[in-house]
Amino acid sequence: MSEKIRLGLIGLGNMGRVHAVNLLAGKVPRIELTAVAETNPEKLAEFPGLKAYPSFEAMAQAGGLDAVLIATPHYLHTAQGIQALQAGFHVLVEKPISVQKADAERLCAAHTRRDRVFAAMFNQRTDPLYVRLRELVRGGELGAIRRVNWTVTNWFRTAQYYAAGGWRATWAGEGGGVLLNQCPHNLDLLQWIFGQPRRVRAFSQFGRYHAIEVEDDVTAYLEFEGGATGAFVASTGEAPGTNRLEVAAENGRVVVEHDRLTWTRNAVPMSEFSRTSPLPFATPATSEEVFTAPDHGEQHVGILKNFADAVLDGAPLIAPAAEGLWSVELANAMLLSTWTDRTVDLPFPAELYAEWLERKIAAAADRRDEITTVAPP
Repeated sequence: MSEKIRLGLIGLGNMGRVHAVNLLAGKVPRIELTAVAETNPEKLAEFPGLKAYPSFEAMAQAGGLDAVLIATPHYLHTAQGIQALQAGFHVLVEKPISVQKADAERLCAAHTRRDRVFAAMFNQRTDPLYVRLRELVRGGELGAIRRVNWTVTNWFRTAQYYAAGGWRATWAGEGGGVLLNQCPHNLDLLQWIFGQPRRVRAFSQFGRYHAIEVEDDVTAYLEFEGGATGAFVASTGEAPGTNRLEVAAENGRVVVEHDRLTWTRNAVPMSEFSRTSPLPFATPATSEEVFTAPDHGEQHVGILKNFADAVLDGAPLIAPAAEGLWSVELANAMLLSTWTDRTVDLPFPAELYAEWLERKIAAAADRRDEITTVAPP
């Protein structure tokens, strides 16, 4: 291989266009955008110099590629990813890597050639604030984690957003709502920093704020290994919304909000202080440490650069695609908990969620049929 990766882009939707613009602007020097698989002439018109093919199969057969970037609607990720891996390409797939756990497992199992790089577009892993928080947690500086609360309701979306794409906000077309579209990043960061929860009890609301089939509001209770508990709240219907991640630990409280990480640090670990203080209403003395960064990291460009370095130099991946399974499993668990009205232990049988999703797709289709066959008043 030369010193540049010859990349084929599958899909020129919202994210595909972003990747195309970044690559053609030279923001990822070690990747050359060589071709695109897209059938929409309006989208292709924006990139007249690119070789265009009507399908991934046609693009692959034409040759001249080392890697592909999959930026198509969610349900296509599994089949296209498997095809690309089996064809011997290095593969980068947009989030979520699949709609459901069973598909994510099939996709990950297809990565059998270890000389081929398989990565996921979890660009939030490049944000210095979350990188620093992970260092504090995984490095032990915070001590034992006691509670994690993340309210992320600044994913506000209008009715027009959902109306703009016929596949959006349907069980058959998208496979979910806020958990599958907006929150894969947050769910990925949650497990990347704190580990995968072992139990989930969630309360999802479907079409609470929008005329859609899928969830646009979720409140979930989490339990982690080691005894930490957590709450995860997400919505596309609240404005102005909040994005606040708060961590209570033995050595203090950390808040990530408003482009800063603030550690209110205990002089004495809280459990030790509780055991040893002679005073009934005392609290540990604290000091404050603030961490900021000039920006939120290189984001999508950073993942693309890392992908190139992994392919060309063997560099470790920031976001291996296999780790994308955990955010899919967590999103599925929240929906499954709502549908079954019970706590879900992780891991859970993939076929159980698959059965429920099939029911939801069938029920939604029946309702659409009823609506279209009823005579207008």
